[in-house]
Formats: sequence, structure tokens, C-alpha cells
Amino acid sequence: MEVRGPYSNIKDQVRELEGLREKLPSLDAPEPSLIKRDRPRRARQLRADQVEQLIADYQAGATVYELGDRFGIERRTVSNILHRHGIPLRRRGLTPDQVDDAIHLYKLGWSLARVGDHLGVNHTTVLNKLRERGIPTRDTQGRPRVEADGAR
Repeated sequence: MEVRGPYSNIKDQVRELEGLREKLPSLDAPEPSLIKRDRPRRARQLRADQVEQLIADYQAGATVYELGDRFGIERRTVSNILHRHGIPLRRRGLTPDQVDDAIHLYKLGWSLARVGDHLGVNHTTVLNKLRERGIPTRDTQGRPRVEADGAR
């Protein structure tokens, strides 16, 4: 009994293997150097004059978001700097009239993000105010959100 079948003509397979072997580096070739990666960077540090300017701009009415963009730092870093220097933070929030407007716009179909942008606050602030007033919210596809206890 002769074994043939799929392995009887192996010339094509040998050619493929030889082609792959040619792509491998030579055994006497030096090892490639390690990939050079950037070292993790340290958080950007503001100079004393920049910190003074940041504080002055905040006291003049700039938001932590605006200052973060202006100085190239996170808004949390701005808040931390202000806190370290004893500057009380403004808590914007929404007035009762603005909450009424937010409810109206949300019921018209606006997203939380769009309502927040319109009123100059974070979308989470809008969401919290809607929940405080008992307004049912939608999921990201616009469907009524099902609460954990199954109520809508």
C-alpha cells in the first residue's frame, strides 16, 4: 500500500517554506535593537507667574474648563491649583428657571449634552436636575430608560 494523497506532490509546499526561510534574518546577523519608546511624561507644571494669571482669570470669571484649555492642563488640575491657593470655587449649577428650560428642551427631544451646552453646564448637572424633578430620562437611542427596579 502506497501512501499518497495530499502529500504526494510537496514541491509547492517546499518552495513556500524556502521563501519563508529567506525572509528570516540570518543566524549570524546582530540582534535588532530594542524599540525605543518615549518615557511617560510628567504632568505639565505651571510657572509661578502662570499660576498667578490662572487665579486672576478665574477670579475675573473664567471657568475651570476655559482655564484648562488656555493653560493646556486638565480642569481638575485647575481646581487643585485654586484649592491649594485657598480660592473658593464657584459652583454654577442651574437656577429653578434654567431647570424649567432644561426640562422643556429635553422633552422636545434635545440630548442631555445639547441642553447642558445650551445652559453652560455639564450634561450630568442636567441629568441630576431632571432626576430631582422626577423627569423620566431616555437611553442613548432615545428610548425611555428602564430604572433598576423595573419602573419607568
